[in-house]
Amino acid sequence: MRIAVPLKLVPDLVEDLEVDASGTSLDYEDLKVGLNEFDDHALEEALLIKESSGAEVIVLAVDDGQVDKTLYTAVAKGADKAVKITGADPRADNQILGAVFAGVIGQLGVDLVLTGVQSAADRDGQLGPFMAAGLGWPSISVVTEVKPSGTTATVTKEYSGGIMGEFEVDLPVVLGIQAARQPPRYVPVSKVKQVEQSAALETVPSAAAAQESWSKVVRMAPPKKGAGAKMLSSAKEIADILKEKGVL
Repeated sequence: MRIAVPLKLVPDLVEDLEVDASGTSLDYEDLKVGLNEFDDHALEEALLIKESSGAEVIVLAVDDGQVDKTLYTAVAKGADKAVKITGADPRADNQILGAVFAGVIGQLGVDLVLTGVQSAADRDGQLGPFMAAGLGWPSISVVTEVKPSGTTATVTKEYSGGIMGEFEVDLPVVLGIQAARQPPRYVPVSKVKQVEQSAALETVPSAAAAQESWSKVVRMAPPKKGAGAKMLSSAKEIADILKEKGVL
């Protein structure tokens, strides 16, 4: 079995986020980025499948000038191969990125694609379904466990209210991972540096045809600051405010 795991870098939400001069995007010039947490769970689930069934794991990411370390880290964790896609916008929306990833994945002969169910940089959380549409494969999202067996896989999906559903799906399939069966593994910096010296990243040009997105951001702005909160220390203060507002 061969598993592909697309990886995406997203803004570090601890950082102060600023809107660029166009007013339609974040200013990425000095912005710190890191691996999307849901993609980290997708990678962990792929590595767990590898450990139980001997699958080959391939990680992919669109080149943004900073992605090499992320790919090397994935290899240090246990991925067998890392592919860097050039000639595409890493900050394009999911419709376009889905076509970019599908174009490369379609040439890899994979049986299973595991991707993060969403990311902090998404407007729709639809990267998995867009990839599936481009590949002509089925798709299931909000997945918490994957058990491949031969030409099928048993997939656990979470619904609202904590209700869980179990599906049997034919391979190949694209799955949006919400959480792996265990927390993503840690890999020491020393091991990542060893991999950087010994492993090679495969560079592949994007084969996706140029296309217009179905939706566009027309304006972006930081949230307006309110008047702040008032701390209350007694039930009497709450009652006084309710009386003042005419509630009591």
